[in-house]
Amino acid sequence: MNIAEALKITGCAVKEKAPMKDYTTFRVGGCADVLVLPETEEQLVAAYRLCVEQGIEPFIMGNGSNLLVSDEGLGGVVLRVGPNYSHIEMPDETTLVCTAGTKLSDLCLFALEHSLTGLEFAYGIPGSAGGAAFMNGGAYGGEMKDVLLWCRHLDKQGRIGTFSGDELQLSYRHSVYAETGYLITALAVRLQPGDKEAIHRKMRELLQRRVDKQPLDLPSAGSYFKRPTGHFAGALIEQCGLKGFRVGGAEVSEKHAGFIVNRGGATAADILQLEDSVRQTVLEQTGVRLEREVQFIGRE
Repeated sequence: MNIAEALKITGCAVKEKAPMKDYTTFRVGGCADVLVLPETEEQLVAAYRLCVEQGIEPFIMGNGSNLLVSDEGLGGVVLRVGPNYSHIEMPDETTLVCTAGTKLSDLCLFALEHSLTGLEFAYGIPGSAGGAAFMNGGAYGGEMKDVLLWCRHLDKQGRIGTFSGDELQLSYRHSVYAETGYLITALAVRLQPGDKEAIHRKMRELLQRRVDKQPLDLPSAGSYFKRPTGHFAGALIEQCGLKGFRVGGAEVSEKHAGFIVNRGGATAADILQLEDSVRQTVLEQTGVRLEREVQFIGRE
């Protein structure tokens, strides 16, 4: 029995030769040999442990919003902890517990429905709750560090554990999970009672700021480059006259130079070539070395 057939026994949906362009916000990428889509924590734990038993280290992905997959695709097993793996509950009046695949926007809307404030900053961030916890995601003066209580996870041996408080080691775009590589399965946030209309108003305002400033109408992976110390990547790229610069179907956004967008038919090779050109130009003209924030994976 091959690994794909074995994984189906866990109850997960399993797809072979799955085109990753269908599972990333860049809409780019070749096929994954085996893509696993758990819907419950029990399925996720079973699938991960089966991989461990078989000596396979699966690649863990969330909503695919910070990911660039090579045109040649991915070998092995991809475990998608995404929208298919979504559940929210409310154990007390101010705590929300959700599975890691839950969309951040859905968690924000759930908080709004229950008149809870503290997550407004996350509304419009295109990732999953687990991904936001993994990288301490944030925007507009807020970050997950402000609300995150604990994360449940699987370690490299498939054992269930929990990190909370200082154990999470939350700092700018970083958590303990970036060091351990453990798989976040669920998390809890602690919010505060608030005025529903005020919460809704702030969510609308922040979303409008995103719409006004970011190219949300085109496929992208969000901010492509890390923020250099003392600078903003988008401002440096714009300063170098690179807005609208294209390679194939990939383009430096004319709306926000910190974004690389898929204008239509872009390949991963186009995006990487554009990235190289941008980095070289910015280094030559400003002396600042840009680093990719988006994760590149797959066969070279």
